[in-house]
This record gives sequence, C-alpha cells and structure tokens, in this order.
Amino acid sequence: MGNEATEELNQSVTFGKRKVRPGVCIADAKQHIRTFLGEAFEELGFLTCECAELSELGAAVERNRPDLIVFSLSAGGACVETLETLAARKFDGKVLLFGPRDLSVATALRELGEEFGLAMLPLLSTPFDDKALRNRVAALLPFEEPLAPAIDVAEAVSMGWLELWYQAKVNTRTLDLSGAEGLMRVRHPFWGVVPPAYFIPADSDPHFRALSDFVIGQMVEDWHYFLSEHGRVEIAIKLPVDCLQDTDSVRALSLQMPEQTGLGGLIMEINATEALRHRAQMQELGRQLRFHNIGLSIDDLGEDWPSFANIRPFPFIEIKIDRKFVTGCADDRLKRAACRQILDFADTVGARTVAEGVEGRDDLYCVREMGFNLAQGLLFGKPMPSRKFARAMLRRPVVVPP
Repeated sequence: MGNEATEELNQSVTFGKRKVRPGVCIADAKQHIRTFLGEAFEELGFLTCECAELSELGAAVERNRPDLIVFSLSAGGACVETLETLAARKFDGKVLLFGPRDLSVATALRELGEEFGLAMLPLLSTPFDDKALRNRVAALLPFEEPLAPAIDVAEAVSMGWLELWYQAKVNTRTLDLSGAEGLMRVRHPFWGVVPPAYFIPADSDPHFRALSDFVIGQMVEDWHYFLSEHGRVEIAIKLPVDCLQDTDSVRALSLQMPEQTGLGGLIMEINATEALRHRAQMQELGRQLRFHNIGLSIDDLGEDWPSFANIRPFPFIEIKIDRKFVTGCADDRLKRAACRQILDFADTVGARTVAEGVEGRDDLYCVREMGFNLAQGLLFGKPMPSRKFARAMLRRPVVVPP
C-alpha cells in the first residue's frame, strides 16, 4: 500500500493501536462460548482474540491492545480481580459483561468498574441475539466500512493466513443441503477477514500455484471432516484455467482425491469467459477428470450462453447462472426470460443448473418454479469457516428465513 493510501486510511477510522478495525478480547473458561462469541464479533467486523482464564487477560491486553474486553458473570469473584487488573493497567477501552439479568452482582460489578475509572457497557443479558449484541457495542462500530488492503499473496501463503470458507448449495425442491462451495479468505492480523477481491492474483502470477495447492489440500481435509459430521457432501471449488491446463497440476489434483467415493464428488468451477476461451482444453480436461469423480462447472454464465451451444461433447456437468439474472428475478420479467433460455439450453446438454445470488424467498420460489436444480445465496447463509459451516448447515435442516 502506498503512503498516501495508508495516510488516508489512518485518517478515516481509528481503533486502538490498529487504526483499522475494532478489536475484542473474549475471556471465558468454556471453549464453545469463546467460539460462539468470536464468530458473532467477527460478523460485526471485529478482530478477535481470546483467553481461557481471566488470569491471562492482563497479558492478552498488553499483547493485542483490544478496544473491548468481554467476560462472563459466571467467573464469580475473579470478575472483581479482573476489573482491578484492567484498572491497574489503565485499560482505556470498553468492558462488557454478559450473564443473567436478574443477578444482583451484575449491577455491583458495573458500579465497581466505573469507580475504577473503566468504561463499563450495559450488561449483555443472556440469552441474546445478534441485534442485542450489536446494540451493546454500537459505539465501537465504524460508520463506514474501512478501506481494504491489497494483500501480499506471498506473505499470506508463508504466514498461514489462508482459510477456505463454505457456502451452501441447496436443492430447490426439497431444501436439502446438496453441497458446498469453497471460497478463499485471508485472516489478516490487522485487517481481519479479507475477501478474495483484495488478494487473488492474476492467473499468470507465480503465487497462483501456491494458492491452488492450498485450496486443494484444505478442501480434502475439510471433506473428511464434513463426512464425519454429516455424511456424503459434494464440494465445489474454483481454480484458474492455467492451473488446470498444467499436466502436473491435474495429476496432483487427481492423486489428492479421496479414494472413498462415499465422500461425494468434486466440482471444479470455471469462469464462463475462460471456459469459452479454452473450450477445446475443457473437453479434454472433462474427459480426464471424470474418471476421478471430478466434474466441471461453468460459473457465472450469462448473455454468452449461445456460444456454448455447439460444443460437443459437452464437458460440463453443471451450469451456474450469473446472479445478475437471478437476484430480483421474481419481479423482473426480462430476468426470468433470460433464465429460461439458459435452462432450456441446459436441458439439451444434460447439465444441472444452479441459481446464484438467491437472496429472498420470492426469488427462491421463482427459481424453483422455473426448474433450477440448485440454489445458492445469502438467503441460506453467508460463507463461513468449515467448523461453523458444519454446525450451522450439516447438523440441522436448511432453514429459509421468513
């Protein structure tokens, strides 16, 4: 990042020593509570850290300099010692306690903290929802989304910042989970979770191979984990055409495929423009990969769908229709007409169809009525880390919000 861009960013949003995003430290002896709160705060844009014991909190504050400390009333007498420690270290952030509203100790601890000169937030009474949490920490949230950095890919790979997140693909008829798409993220120590737009290099970048190797390796590891939590799960991932044209890359991908067919198949998504540009290679690639339980998918297919009509044999088992034709299709006759044309084409080549960008119930009903096989979008949930995806999507039925 250039000096001018950095200076502009530093002037726009300031939090603690980071000058980018607010930070929170969650202190609780129970791992599942730390995990739950950590994910909730990440959804709000916080950088998170945690400690299992309140006695570790002082060191965590010095190390991470959070803007918010969160701990439970269940810690009992240790809460008083913690407030004393924070006051002694002149902690200038906010303190949030959570627990049952009717405990008299809640009021006493808040008053004690204020006597120590700490900025005590109102109690977060349990149980609570996302809205209640947001209301409690509203003063720490930025008015505008902070600028995002241009992540150095080599650094992200070497430092182990890469993660693979997943978004559900849902059967439009039964609303059963059909599969998951793996999406890359970087968990930067100062910027938090960064989406691919800020770090995915050009196809010719030498670091793309390292990114591809990470995606494949992590996908296989998560696949086995999903099997233990749910059973057969089909996973889709995106890889650049240049990587798939490399004979060694294709061989390496095939060798890493699990031998157990019960894991489900793998879908390789190829951008429609790239797939069309390399149509001959796609035909050969599709022929090779099908023997390894790997299928090809056209991603973001739109107005250029007629250009695929004469490709025979057709190497793609799946067609994903661009979100610009799906989002809002329930109220847009032209979008529905475009979808139906592509659906008719998919029928002629025997490919299943996925509606991308389903964000409302009306659109879901519309794509189901038109005959889409699968749907994917924010209506069923945002992309999330593998463990959270397993808890939210694999262990219970898909729920469509009202």
